Amino acid sequence: MADGVPPGQNGSTPPTEAELQDEFLHEKLLNEQGAHPRMSLTRVHVRLGRRFVSVWWLLGIPVLLAILLVFAAKLYGASSAGRGFVARHACIALSPPVPAGMPAFVRWTHLLNFFLLVIIVRSGLQVLADHPRLYTKVHCTPGREWLRFRGPVPTDRVWTAREDTITLSPLVGLPGGRHTIGVARHWHFSFDILFVLTGIVYLVFFFSTPWMYRLLPTHASIFPGAVSCAVTYLSLHFPKGASGFFHYDALQQLSYFSVIFILAPLAILTGLAMSPALDNRFRWYARLFGNRQIARSIHFLVMVSFVLFFIGHMTLVALTGFAANLNDITLGNNHHNLNGFAIWLLAIAIVIAFNIWAVRFSWTHTRVLQRISNLTVGRLMDLLFDHTAPKVEYRRKDISPYFWPNHTQFPDSPEWCALAGEDFRGYRLKVHGLVENPVELSLEQIEAMAKRSQITMHHCIQGWSGIAEWGGLPFSELIEIVRPAPEAQWVMFYSFGAGAKGGDRYYDSHSIHDLRHPQSLLAYEMNGERLPMLHGRPLRLRVENQLGFKHVKGRHDTRPTSMASRRRCGCCVRGMRGRGARLS
Repeated sequence: MADGVPPGQNGSTPPTEAELQDEFLHEKLLNEQGAHPRMSLTRVHVRLGRRFVSVWWLLGIPVLLAILLVFAAKLYGASSAGRGFVARHACIALSPPVPAGMPAFVRWTHLLNFFLLVIIVRSGLQVLADHPRLYTKVHCTPGREWLRFRGPVPTDRVWTAREDTITLSPLVGLPGGRHTIGVARHWHFSFDILFVLTGIVYLVFFFSTPWMYRLLPTHASIFPGAVSCAVTYLSLHFPKGASGFFHYDALQQLSYFSVIFILAPLAILTGLAMSPALDNRFRWYARLFGNRQIARSIHFLVMVSFVLFFIGHMTLVALTGFAANLNDITLGNNHHNLNGFAIWLLAIAIVIAFNIWAVRFSWTHTRVLQRISNLTVGRLMDLLFDHTAPKVEYRRKDISPYFWPNHTQFPDSPEWCALAGEDFRGYRLKVHGLVENPVELSLEQIEAMAKRSQITMHHCIQGWSGIAEWGGLPFSELIEIVRPAPEAQWVMFYSFGAGAKGGDRYYDSHSIHDLRHPQSLLAYEMNGERLPMLHGRPLRLRVENQLGFKHVKGRHDTRPTSMASRRRCGCCVRGMRGRGARLS
């Protein structure tokens, strides 16, 4: 959803689509160039004990390990024990009769998945760039991450999650730039859905054709056969026997099976484990992976595994018969002409062209991309997750020792300064619109009403999480007081924080259905104390089945409305922290 007052609300002429787009382009790409660190290997560090070590120092380890493995494989392969093992366990075993070559459904899904994964990986890197740290605990305490893509968090001042974001080149990330996580998520989730649909189509054909017997391991002998293959490959030789056009060797078969039936499902399942609606309803699900942050780390490692598999796969394709292998992949034959190579080049060209177009489209037609995502991803998320009532709560000992702030810049309007100067004694929460009983409530009146305390996990759109205790007025109590009209389906929340150039107040919306959940409240306490300014004083909204950017801070007024549908946004709420990002 856009920030600011809706067009016409403040009497000024609303900005045109082109003006809004130009503002986004200028703020997110041009203004950020050179101002913030870019993602690069030189800045990647892994934690070993209490120290962080550059990955450059660790890159020599796999190289050294590979040399040692080749040396050991050659010694073992030349020994009588090694020759006997390879002879007893055939690398290319005779399998049940299966038609030679790749069937059409494998060739088409193979090419389509390559296209989809390029977009998924590039947009995933852009999402990672918004919080370039990976953790093993849900608290996300600075200095406790196991992998980071920028330097340590400064300790001499307040350091916000927004400041921690890094810039990504459009050659690497989609769409590139800095703090463009909303746009990246539109691409990522849209292509995730296509990836899942492609996988379903593949599985239907897989289990209904003889191809299943080509790929599915059916006997334990495949494991020593795979070891035999590994010894052969590491000895810098190729297995003797039929080519992959007729039979896969044991290592090939296990590798392809693992990518399709382990890596791909793991990518999907760990992605779901980062959903606040799912985590805050079914705590056991995230525990399957340890916790939400371990799931995020596994999700990243799966992406790395896909990339490494592709590099190794294409290397062996080239070394074991480039022309014939490409003909098999694209045309289903093993001829030694360059027809398959030409199709492969065309596929590469299409992928490159689409990615160039996608970057440009992201920067020049962001609103269109957002609307497309609303109609596809948004509808699906509404159906699957957004109406799931949260119920998970934690114990006091689970409260995070650190809770990332998002902004340190407070509103500078005279109204805000006057209220803050008197410790919000003159503050009034206004609730009006499609209600029978509009009200204006002081902070003192709100605190005197029904109070609920809950210890819940906060899920930021950037990727970090934290557990805190929130105390405040259950929104269901406020609904009972104001009595919304039957046609009121959504509630608009307006903050003291400024919006983008389109208006003077940041705003967002929630369905009344979500606001009736027991865990939806207007919080004025955090961890048993008065809500800190850094986290939204005087009031902040808590809706536990939504990401953190939906929890409007510095609440000013509330307006039930009969919006036909909620327009999903990719913005990160800053509420009372100065300007709200229009699209990010």
